[in-house]
Amino acid sequence: MPFLASIIMGIAKLFGLAINIYTMIVIVAALISWVSPDPYNPIVRMLQTLTEPTFRFIRRLLPTRLRMLRIDISPIILLLFLTIAEAVLMRLFHMAAAAIVAP
Repeated sequence: MPFLASIIMGIAKLFGLAINIYTMIVIVAALISWVSPDPYNPIVRMLQTLTEPTFRFIRRLLPTRLRMLRIDISPIILLLFLTIAEAVLMRLFHMAAAAIVAP
């Protein structure tokens, strides 16, 4: 495999790892929110710092009817988006690496 294709595959793996880590953070934040955590706990604060801006952005995009539900669906939407984004990015990186190997 040429050097440039190896670099592209390495970048793809880094993107995939970053998306997977953020996916785990979103899942943990959603699960923690169900149990009324201590808002001063450093782990809870870190999870809120990492996820709340994205959740807030998604909530603003939701129609008013969905925002009035008792269940916050922004983590579900974010997880769906992350899954699709990872699949698309991985496919694009693999296509780019394959194009370099076999022009």
